[in-house]
Amino acid sequence: MNDQTPTGDEHGALGDAEYAEFMELAAEEGFDLEEVEGDIAAAGHGPLPVLAVVGRPNVGKSTLVNRIIGRREAVVEDKPGVTRDRVTYEADWNGRRFKVVDTGGWEQDVLGIDASVAMQAEFAIEAADAVVFVVDAKVGATDTDEAVVKLLRRSGKPVVLVANKVDGPSGEADAAMLWSLGLGEPHPISALHGRGTGDMLDAALDALPEAPAQTFGTALGGPRRIALIGRPNVGKSSLLNKVAGEERVVVNEQAGTTRDPVDELIELAGKTWKFVDTAGIRRRVHLQEGADYYASLRTAAAVEKAEVAVVLIDASESISVQDQRIITMAVEAGRALVIAYNKWDTLDEERRFYLEREIERDLVQIPWAMRVNVSARTGRHMEKLVPAIETALAGWETRIPTGRLNAFLGEIVASHPHPIRGGKQPRILFGTQAGTKPPRFVLFASGFLEAGYRRFVERRLREEFSFDGTPIHISVRVREKRSKKK
Repeated sequence: MNDQTPTGDEHGALGDAEYAEFMELAAEEGFDLEEVEGDIAAAGHGPLPVLAVVGRPNVGKSTLVNRIIGRREAVVEDKPGVTRDRVTYEADWNGRRFKVVDTGGWEQDVLGIDASVAMQAEFAIEAADAVVFVVDAKVGATDTDEAVVKLLRRSGKPVVLVANKVDGPSGEADAAMLWSLGLGEPHPISALHGRGTGDMLDAALDALPEAPAQTFGTALGGPRRIALIGRPNVGKSSLLNKVAGEERVVVNEQAGTTRDPVDELIELAGKTWKFVDTAGIRRRVHLQEGADYYASLRTAAAVEKAEVAVVLIDASESISVQDQRIITMAVEAGRALVIAYNKWDTLDEERRFYLEREIERDLVQIPWAMRVNVSARTGRHMEKLVPAIETALAGWETRIPTGRLNAFLGEIVASHPHPIRGGKQPRILFGTQAGTKPPRFVLFASGFLEAGYRRFVERRLREEFSFDGTPIHISVRVREKRSKKK
């Protein structure tokens, strides 16, 4: 592992000398150096800053999120509370990348509207580095809006106030009324038509830190952070109690007892770890009771804050779509991954046989995840959990020096060249690992690399450098013909 990361972010994980050597190589091969620089910076980013979008139901939060991320991903309908369980999206504005938390969905009558909105905003604000607070300019500030303002003030997070549904100059006066909220200048926009959203995003990015305050594996040697996630009633609280060696979390047969994540500092194998026990994620969030919606929002926030996700799966039942969705959430967030199959002690030979088949079929995309078979109830095989977590974290932080990586890529190209397509044979020319946590590679090629060949390269990378328990991101930059040199 190479820990010589420069203090600046501009070279990704490359040291100055390595970076200079790499750029020389790129110039020789005829790549546009500015683009190469941009690719390395994009792949080398640390954790991205998080922007939360909060506000009352039906003020246009999901429409605004779609506008920010530039595609229709958040579900939009003209009735409150239809946002599904996907709450975090990556976005890019003027070359800066960040994450957006969309909080657009909850049952508004569960706890009374004020309490619901306040709770939903509170969870989102907790995960965020800055907040976009959306108010309907046509309606004006309501009591609910005032309640959110109090929360925002208490949080101390930077806030950008947005007056939505201002479709033309006549609505500007309505927007100006929102100065009364005391959050500074209201930005008049129309999320639906895009009016004013550029200026609003500029203001939001000014409010966001370049990199989030929360850094992974802090220099202070703080405890490593583990998010314990999984479906309701899969045994997360029992596992946490067993790991801690005492009753720290309420365990109840009724699914969904845990609402708020409980941070627990627990000593295991001579080290202190910070466990976050999260409420189970339910499918079809928009149909749930509000409290379950908040649970999935909190789970997303917990995964964002964690370094490794331990996904608990009930081995006595078939692997469900929910299980797969929860694993995907952790992989997409770029976290180290351990899959713990709970209730292993209750399985007979037949169920074990079928479970192996299910794993081969349903979890074929993540053969690299660390796996442990445990029993939260009896504590069986608990001692295997820490080594699995440590292996996953080591893979997550591994960095291969550029020289060694290129020697390896050269061997691959020589022994397993890319198939010829349309009379051409694209080649990987060179590459670098621009970031860690998780490992991120940028490969530079003479032509388009097919998905199957990229998967082959990833598999060989894992075999050679043992990236166990971590997702790997590989992006490919194809050389433009115009800049090709002899």
